[in-house]
Order: sequence, then C-alpha cells, then structure tokens
Amino acid sequence: MSFLPKNTFGQTVLLIAGLLLINQIVTYYSVVTYFIRPNYQQINTLVATQIDQIFLQNIQNPESELHNAYMAKTGTRFHTTESAMHAGLRDATYYHFMSKAISERLGGDTDVRITGGENYLIWIRPPQDPSIWISIPMQGIEDSDLSPLTIYLIVISILSVAGGWLFVRRLNRPLQALQKAARQVGKGQFPEPLPLEGSTEMVSVTNAFNKMSQGIHQLESDRALMTAGISHDLRTPLTRIRLASEMLPDDQDWVKDGIEHDIEDMNAIIDQFIDYARQDQQEATENVDLNKLIQELVNGRIMEPDHYIELNLEQLPNAKLRVVGIKRVLENLIENAFRYGSENISISTQVDHQTKSLICSIKDYGKGIPEHEIPFLFAPFTQGDKARGTVGSGLGLAISKRIVESHGGRMLFSNHSSGGLKAGFSLPYSSL
Repeated sequence: MSFLPKNTFGQTVLLIAGLLLINQIVTYYSVVTYFIRPNYQQINTLVATQIDQIFLQNIQNPESELHNAYMAKTGTRFHTTESAMHAGLRDATYYHFMSKAISERLGGDTDVRITGGENYLIWIRPPQDPSIWISIPMQGIEDSDLSPLTIYLIVISILSVAGGWLFVRRLNRPLQALQKAARQVGKGQFPEPLPLEGSTEMVSVTNAFNKMSQGIHQLESDRALMTAGISHDLRTPLTRIRLASEMLPDDQDWVKDGIEHDIEDMNAIIDQFIDYARQDQQEATENVDLNKLIQELVNGRIMEPDHYIELNLEQLPNAKLRVVGIKRVLENLIENAFRYGSENISISTQVDHQTKSLICSIKDYGKGIPEHEIPFLFAPFTQGDKARGTVGSGLGLAISKRIVESHGGRMLFSNHSSGGLKAGFSLPYSSL
C-alpha cells in the first residue's frame, strides 16, 4: 500500500516539504560548522587561557594582591563546592563537549557547567585545583542569543510551506473547475465557458475544453432538432393514415384496428426517440425517499391477474432525484422483468453507507441473460435477447442508463443464483 499522495496538490506539497527539509539540514549544518562551532572554540580557548592566567599569577589565592582587583574588574568568583551550590551551581547544566575541549587545553580533567538566564555563568572546576569552582560571567551571551537560528529556520519553513501552498492552490483551482465541468458535460449538462486563468498550459487546456464543450452542446442541439423534425414529419403521414383508416367500411374493422395498433406502436417509438435525444435534463431534482416512489408505482400499476410483485424495502435516507426520470427507470425495469422474465418478481432496496449510495434491485425468475450479452443491453436500438420478443425500439435501457448516470449513479445487472436476472441501479445520497 502506497502512502504517497496521488493528486497534484499533495505531490507538490510533498516535493516542497522534501526540498525544504534538505535545505534546513544543509542550512543547519552550515551554520553549526561555520558559525556556532568556531564561536564555541573561541570561547573555549578564551576560558582556558583565562584559567591559565589565574593560576600563573596566583589570583585564586585570597591573599594575593590581585585577587580582589581581578574579581571586581572581571566579575570572576572563586567558590568552594558548598558555596558554589548556593551560588547557582546546582542549577547549572553540564556540557561534555566544552569540558572535553577545555580539558585538552588545560592538560587535565575539567568539569564545565553553564548557568543560563540573565546571569550567564560558566562554572569551571580546574585540574590545577579540583577543590575550588571558578564562575566566569560571559557578557553578551544569553540563551536568547542562540534563538535567531531557530527563529530563522521556523520563519523560512513557514514562508516556504505557505508559498508552496498558495502556488499549488492557484495551480489546482483551474484543474478543479475543469474536473467539475467535465463531470457536468458527462451528465449531459453544459456549463458556462470556464475562465482562462493559470499557467499558459492550463489556459490552453481550458480553452480547448471550452471549445469541446461548445461543440458537444451544438451536436446535442442539432441531434435533438433533427429528431424533433423527423418525428414531426413522421407524425403527419401517420395522422393521414389514421384518418384514412376511419373511412374504411364497417366490414373492414379488422383492418382499421390493425392500422391503429401499428400507428400507436410507431408513435410510442417516436416518443422514445425524442426522450432519448432530450435526456430529461429539464426536470428539477427533489429531496425524496426512493421507497416512496417504488410504492407509488406498484400501488398505481394495473396488474394482470397472474402477475405479482414482492417488496423488500429497507429504510433509506432521502436523496436528490428527478422524480419523473427515476419513475421512468423503475417502470422500464419492472416492465422488462414481466415481459422477458417471469410472472412473479421482487423489488428490494438497501443502503451502502460506505459508498454513500442507494441500491435498488428488481429480480425476475426467468432464464436470465448470457453474461457476455449484459454489457450490450444498454446500447441504443439493442435488445438483450431477441428470442424473448422484439417489442419496442431497444431504447428503454439506454434511456434508463442515461437517466441514472445523470444522477451520478450506475446500472447494476447480473444473473442471480435462483435463476433469472437481477436488474437495478445505484444512486448516490448525501449525508449532509
């Protein structure tokens, strides 16, 4: 399992963070090597030299003439172990690297400790006389004097991350708008042209997408207009044929009934052509319960005497649906289940909280459909099993698929173990 981010924003931030980390390490190493270490080496040398001078001139001896003058001038103090503890030695921190460096210069084991704060003191127990402690004040060296490096690293880190975030956000904003617009076009909706912003490459991609969207919109409009025109032109001669059939003599009623039946079938096919071209995008969505729509369809359906529908409906959250469109999908699936499946069918619903989707399944107990033919059921003008009948134009499932996908869902078709086909769909719902 890869923990690396897959989106551009995460990858860019990770790249900037990696480069920043390398920069911080190099900066820290450089500052320590060329600034902090030389300063500490100089301090160690000065302290060791000062200790040597103290013992060379016997200044540590209280009876020495230079003792009091030296302490007054430099602030250096000489303590026993007990008095040093009272003077702040107990709060001092032991520094191994300073102890080692000064020990090498003084030629013996030296204990070096430091008291920070306002009174910055270096405590030294020299090898010349381990019974005393010498406290040397260091003017201008305080804890806060070492903080600029830390502040510098923090400020650089914040500025780098903030700058990278702003850069990636500016880069990703057109991509997110492009992704949203592409999904709308995929659902048959055509948004306004996207603003041309961002890098030159992003502007070129956005401009190409706008032209593509306009081209697809124009093709859809031309197709709808052509379908409407053909339908209008076909209905005119059909109307004349119907009028002509009304003038047939009474002894030819069987001819008239056949003609009217054929005209009704042709009108129904023409209506399907128009619906397929229109895509039902004009209907507004409503926050409804899918179970309620199913019960309304079942209760309002005129059932043949030998037909029966079993309902297994789980409690579902509401979803934003185009009511007429979803009812049309349900009606089509129910009709197909009775026509091509069995006299008894079952309708079940369930909710998948993990994928936040509602699932509706309509199960018949017929012969089912060969698995390799299922993907071709949704192609326009295609019927899944021609041996079971050739009623209709083959647009019903194509229209249903388009309606379901316009909701962000997908069709679910499979053969079940009890024999027959389980036809259904999944629709997303929002938990907000």
